[in-house]
Amino acid sequence: MPTSEISAEPTEPVVAANSSFSAIAAALRSAQTVVVLSHVRPDGDAFGSQLALALSLRALGKDVTVWSEEGLLDKYSFMPGGELLTPPPAEAQTFDLAVALDTAVPNRLGVAADAVRADTWINIDHHPTNPRYGDLVYIDSTAPATGQILFELLHDQQLPIDAAIAENLFVAISTDTGSFQYPNTTARTFEIGAELLKCGVDVGRVSQLLYESYPRRRVELLRELLGTMRFQADGRVASFSLSLAVASRLGVLPEDNEGLIDHLRAVQGVVVAVFFEELLEGKVRVSMRSKSEAADVAAICQRFGGGGHKLAAGARVRGTLAEVEQRVLEAICDVVNCNS
Repeated sequence: MPTSEISAEPTEPVVAANSSFSAIAAALRSAQTVVVLSHVRPDGDAFGSQLALALSLRALGKDVTVWSEEGLLDKYSFMPGGELLTPPPAEAQTFDLAVALDTAVPNRLGVAADAVRADTWINIDHHPTNPRYGDLVYIDSTAPATGQILFELLHDQQLPIDAAIAENLFVAISTDTGSFQYPNTTARTFEIGAELLKCGVDVGRVSQLLYESYPRRRVELLRELLGTMRFQADGRVASFSLSLAVASRLGVLPEDNEGLIDHLRAVQGVVVAVFFEELLEGKVRVSMRSKSEAADVAAICQRFGGGGHKLAAGARVRGTLAEVEQRVLEAICDVVNCNS
């Protein structure tokens, strides 16, 4: 799918049949040059899915390119194949096949979307707001992670899965399920986790690197955020904020924010937790988490040009930190009060 044909704005999801695993695998096998992409501000599911697919394709003898604007974040530096991740080039490059993983809307691919010229696009994702861009599409909003869909694809089509690929898939699934704790975790998720351990994943080592190896500045950041904490709607809505000034003073990196919102979500009585992060371009990054599908944060974020899942969603909203906080919290409180 030519990049020029990819919509830059989120749209309502279209109900349509998924491409078959066999059709996707046929495209992967027939292509010689493949670029594997995921969203900006990548998380464990993004990196894990990209690196797992890249290593599987390299095992088939493919010429694989893996792009990420940020490169491999320090937090995920232990992941096998991380050296394959490079920033997109300034000049466009041509590939037989482009694969977008875990990316709800095309503009979340960032500058990589403009750097790709590909005969065929594959779109594999688990976000219900995905508008099904691409030539071959597989969207499963019941899957807790794109990494889980990717495991099913590789396993079903007998594509390579070795210890390194299994570790990347485990990182993808573990991080997007909150270490197998979130409500979207299913019996199948645990079965896949067991299969990945059989492939050689050292769950103790990987979990320690993911959840017990944070830099000190992340704890300093949490202390600052808790100082801004506020509760509304009789304690059902909790939020905190990070200004550019504080981020600069602490020297925090974008990945330091990951997971901090869970401290708010874990408070007894809180239904919706929100993290506001001031950005350089006159926008505010809004991250939301919900404990109840009655408080659908994806629907709230869609009002502000974002999207995601019912229980985890986000948006980038133009305005000052104070303005965005007021508008977004009013919208959340309306939903929470209506469903209380």
